[in-house]
Amino acid sequence: MLDLFLILFIVILGSVLVITNVRIVPQATAFVIERLGGYLTTWSVGLHLKMPIIDRVVQKVDLKEQVIDFPPQPVITKDNVTMTIDTVVFYQITDPKLYAYGVARPILAIENLTATTLRNIIGQLELDETLTSRDLINTQMRATLDEATDPWGIRVNRVEVKNILPPEDIQNAMEKQMRAERERRESILRAEGQKRSAILIAEGKKESQILYAEGEKTAFILQAEAKKEAAIRVAEGEAMAIKMIKEAAPNKEILTLRSFDAFVEVSKGTATKIIIPSEIQSLAGMAASLKEMIADDRPEPAPAPAKPEATPEDVTES
Repeated sequence: MLDLFLILFIVILGSVLVITNVRIVPQATAFVIERLGGYLTTWSVGLHLKMPIIDRVVQKVDLKEQVIDFPPQPVITKDNVTMTIDTVVFYQITDPKLYAYGVARPILAIENLTATTLRNIIGQLELDETLTSRDLINTQMRATLDEATDPWGIRVNRVEVKNILPPEDIQNAMEKQMRAERERRESILRAEGQKRSAILIAEGKKESQILYAEGEKTAFILQAEAKKEAAIRVAEGEAMAIKMIKEAAPNKEILTLRSFDAFVEVSKGTATKIIIPSEIQSLAGMAASLKEMIADDRPEPAPAPAKPEATPEDVTES
């Protein structure tokens, strides 16, 4: 009976020891194992069995990428402006053994290293450069932190500056400067628009004046050509008339009658002085003499009877 209990106890004890010393390592996790106080191995994903009593799991290491959001750090720029910068660090454990034995409290070490590195970088930049050089700050911090944490089995993948907070008076000054800059740009754009508008108006006036001058020039040329053509037509008509008169061979009486017709047309004009050829003057004198002779041959009209004078009796009766 005692032997049975002893065997049962040994079986139960063996089962407990086996159960308690079997470990299953999940995905993206590593176990650091020590034997008798010294580093033995690192377990990766799968089923593992450790020796009871002499082996122990020192640390369970998470191999996934992790994020640390550090509290805002006060820093001073090159031009002695104190500001607060909030940073975020993305890191990943690459060597569980170095992570377990490299540094005590590695997260606190990364936080302090981030703060000192950030102060060194910002101390080399002025305020305006700090506000506009986030990529430069991120790159320099990542390079510095990755180099410093490599002996700890940690790889820094990214460092991001989440927020930069200058002092309140600096923020007010920056807002006023930004407002003034925008007003200046607005004034420049308005002036350029007015300038462009004036140029377009002037160009339009210039083109209209050029077109108007070209139109007047064309009209003047056409009028001159029309006058020229009319003069040519009149000259041709007169030449044809003279040619026809010459071909008709008119006698002296017809020419005299034509002279009278021309004299009548001249007398209808508005000129105050008329130069008459001597031949026409002689003909006009003959016409006047003939008119006087005809007037002398006419009988004189009888004189009207005289009215009788009024008598005193007629006056009294009236």
